[in-house]
Order: sequence, then C-alpha cells, then structure tokens
Amino acid sequence: MDKFLYVAMTGAKQGMNALAVRANNLANANTDGFKADMNQARAMQAFGEGMPTRVFSMAESPGANFREGPIRTTGRDLDIAINGDGWMAVQAQDGSEAYTRAGSLKFDSTGLLVNSSDRAVMGEAGPIVLPLPIEKVHISGEGIISVRPQGATAEVIEEVGRIKFVNPGNDQMMRGEDGLFRLASGEVAATDPTVRVENGAVEGSNVNAVHEMVEMINIQRQYEMQVKMMKNAEELDRASSSLLRMS
Repeated sequence: MDKFLYVAMTGAKQGMNALAVRANNLANANTDGFKADMNQARAMQAFGEGMPTRVFSMAESPGANFREGPIRTTGRDLDIAINGDGWMAVQAQDGSEAYTRAGSLKFDSTGLLVNSSDRAVMGEAGPIVLPLPIEKVHISGEGIISVRPQGATAEVIEEVGRIKFVNPGNDQMMRGEDGLFRLASGEVAATDPTVRVENGAVEGSNVNAVHEMVEMINIQRQYEMQVKMMKNAEELDRASSSLLRMS
C-alpha cells in the first residue's frame, strides 16, 4: 500500500514543479528574446538501505526551446534583432559574461550601453560606453555602433565599438537563475563575426500562450488524479485494517 501512496504523492509534488515551469513561460509571453523552458517527467528508482523497491516521479527541465521568436519592427535606432542563430554578450550581475537575444538597447547617464534588463552590453574589449552627448546612434548589421556627436554636421560619423556576438551552438547553452544563458562548460564563448542583426526591430518571446495554457490545464488534471489516488490508498488501507481487526 505504501508503494501506491508513494507514487501518487511524488507525482502530485512533481506536477506542481511542472506547473511552475509552465506558469513562468506564460508570464514571459511578452518578454523580448525569451526562450520557453521545456519540462518532462520520468520514473526514478529510490535507492537507500535495502533493495530499491520504491519508484518515484521526477519532473525536470531538459533545456529551453531555442526556436526563434517573432520579429517586431520598432523603428528605434537602438533596437536590434539577431537574424538566425547567435547570441549577444552582456555582463551579468556578478561581472561574468552571459548571453541573451533581447535586443532592446539604451544607454544610461554615463553613456554605458545596456539592454532592457540594465545589463551592460559587451563589446570586443569590454562594456561599450558611448561618448556623450550624442545626437544619433546607428547599429549596423555586423553590430558596429556609430554615433553622431551633438552639434556635428550630418556627415560626421564616429565608430565607437562593435557588439560582441557569439554562436557556440544552442546545444551548448544553459539558462542560469538570472534568466541569462551561458555555456554549459562555464567557459566564455568566442566572438562569431558572421552573426548578423536587423536594426530597428526586436525579437519577441517564442512562448505559445495557448499551448502553455493547455499544458497547465493538463497538469492540473493530473494533479487532481494523483490526489484522488492518495485518497484511494487511504481508503484501501483503512479497509485492510478493518479486515485484520475482524480476523
């Protein structure tokens, strides 16, 4: 009887974990450059003292869905969308290099170029700083940043840096707790000069809201089924105890 109860209990618990993954995807349906997390469930043997006679359910996220999101035209000079495979390098909170496809950029009061999450955009020699004050900024398809200083004539254009793009292969990427991606090996990815971007556009989230809602409903139904199984186990145990007392 305890095996029956254990399987149902772990199934209900892991169902809640799977529901959290789907809820997080749905919450980021409008987040630029977001890649949906996937989840799966499998049976695992419980090892301990004695023979491994118990099996429990385990929900896990095997990775992210790296399918490209829709490209939305904005017309902003500081918006970029990566065409095809590739990632933009940014500086994480701990100072390490991480990667994202969220291309809505801006610069702060010091001229530091940051993304929508206020992460410094990395260039080939570190974080990119624009020489303020400036009148116009342009980012080319290769990621080269050109500016026109304030008060300068139209033909005066200065190159101030080039955004670092990498393309190590999606199978090498792993999402961190801060939502940014890194190499699973922990190393820093090499610059890939072949990555191209579209100026005046951003890549949206690849989350399918309808699909996530359907999956959440399915998980909730599975959770209810597991709870009913636990109640059935309790009723069977009570009936068995009554039979033992009668005998």
